[in-house]
Amino acid sequence: MLSQPLFRNVLCQEDFKSSAGGAHCFPDLRVGVFKEIVPMGIDPKIVSYKETGIHLSPQEFHREVEQYLSQVTQGQSDTILLDCRNFYESKIGHFQGCLAPDIRKFSYFPSYIDENLELFKDKRVLMYCTGGIRCERGSAYLRSKAVCREVYQLKGGIHKYLEEFPDGFYRGKLFVFDDRYAICSNEDIISACRYCGVLWDQYKLCSSQHCRQLVLTCPSCFNKGLTACCPVCQEKALKVTSRASGQTLKEECECTRRRPRVPIEHVSPRMLDTGKD
Repeated sequence: MLSQPLFRNVLCQEDFKSSAGGAHCFPDLRVGVFKEIVPMGIDPKIVSYKETGIHLSPQEFHREVEQYLSQVTQGQSDTILLDCRNFYESKIGHFQGCLAPDIRKFSYFPSYIDENLELFKDKRVLMYCTGGIRCERGSAYLRSKAVCREVYQLKGGIHKYLEEFPDGFYRGKLFVFDDRYAICSNEDIISACRYCGVLWDQYKLCSSQHCRQLVLTCPSCFNKGLTACCPVCQEKALKVTSRASGQTLKEECECTRRRPRVPIEHVSPRMLDTGKD
């Protein structure tokens, strides 16, 4: 790609990320043209990636987080460390002391900012996501509200940070959107089995064909048949397997319906957890 004239002045070597995997994780190649790589639901002409926050290298971001955690411990921080990903991503891995919105889709992020705007007033915001793509739009949207003192974002995202700081301030696994589900850089497990509470961070798809949400179920619970994300889905899965197979339609499950679409935060940065989960 670097040798092609189309990309020569756009891409550089540091734009590429590498991690352990294999052909079984990527069975095919698809090239698509989209208005938004990760849909935020707002026209790019209205909120442009050209109006992003200040990009910080992994080294610069590491220093900022180190300073932030030190200040929070002393109750003096004017900074928010903001995770731009979905709840199921931050659930298995995140930066210490971060504010991780309990949202299911990135398209909910603008509403989350709007509903919690007072939280960001006059603050320095350090934003991060998996590879930096969501921060391009997310930081631009936050800046468009003109309430933050400064907005920064991690260049290359968590992925690039872990390449340089595998045992830094990011703890747990990094969620990825392929058949691996997660990649590991440290031994910390910060999430638990949905059923028994034992430490566990390996996702499986909900066993209900109607749902297919991600669920954390440890081997012991899985072997007991606890394979769904909620009781309703568990019951549906049993009914489906007990009758002749047929076409099923995807629908919202109980745990999705009861989750607030846009949570209202009732915390201040001083209250955020700065220790290891």
